[in-house]
Amino acid sequence: MDTAKRLDLRLATCESDRRAAARLRYEVFVEELGGDGPLVDHCAGEERDAFDPHCDHMVVVDPARPEGRHVIGLYRLLGEEGARAAGGFYSEGEFDLAPLRRSGRRLLELGRSCLHRDYRGGAAMFRLWQGLGAYVAERKVDLLFGTASFHGTDPDRIAGPLTLLHNAYLAPEEIRVRSRAFVEMDRQMEVDRRAAMIAMPALIKGYLRLGGHVGEGAFIDKKFNTTDICLLLDTGRLSERALTLYGGGGARR
Repeated sequence: MDTAKRLDLRLATCESDRRAAARLRYEVFVEELGGDGPLVDHCAGEERDAFDPHCDHMVVVDPARPEGRHVIGLYRLLGEEGARAAGGFYSEGEFDLAPLRRSGRRLLELGRSCLHRDYRGGAAMFRLWQGLGAYVAERKVDLLFGTASFHGTDPDRIAGPLTLLHNAYLAPEEIRVRSRAFVEMDRQMEVDRRAAMIAMPALIKGYLRLGGHVGEGAFIDKKFNTTDICLLLDTGRLSERALTLYGGGGARR
């Protein structure tokens, strides 16, 4: 059986799935990106934070992998009810979400999106997109948002991609969130668009292709060794590509 056919998609409800997801997060955010945090367990190799108990965790599982390492992709999903219980959305630590709250629209925050290095650029991401589409449709979500990251904390190193995002993908004013520790994104007079897109993380490019926008200003996250932007996607204005991509699949409880 090929990899695509054996991958399973579900919402994590058992301890085995939750711990495997925390281990994948550790591999990506701690070992690869150099991040850290108060709830990171270096002995167990698990990355967690205080928002986790209030979120749904959508996981892609490869049953051919060993138990405890079977989760190879995930999304952390935080809705408005969970955010109230958590004291706010994760992104609010970096961006002022007042425009989103004023909109009166149903919100869903996407976080901790990651794939195991051996599964990037293939079927696992497609499975996550399909599951997300079913989740969004079931809950009638209007706006998706969340932070996305460039590796490193020097914005001049990624001046081209940041400038392109600011000039070509800035969100409409009514939903334009703003960085709380503002780092200017418009950093170059001229941008080589092709080079800037090549340097763009795949996750960000994926959202842009689906019709996504970005907030104003970047945020330097020293804890995770990243430069963050806020991505926003209006589900009522999804591109034709997004509608096709969202056309099947789903998550199981």
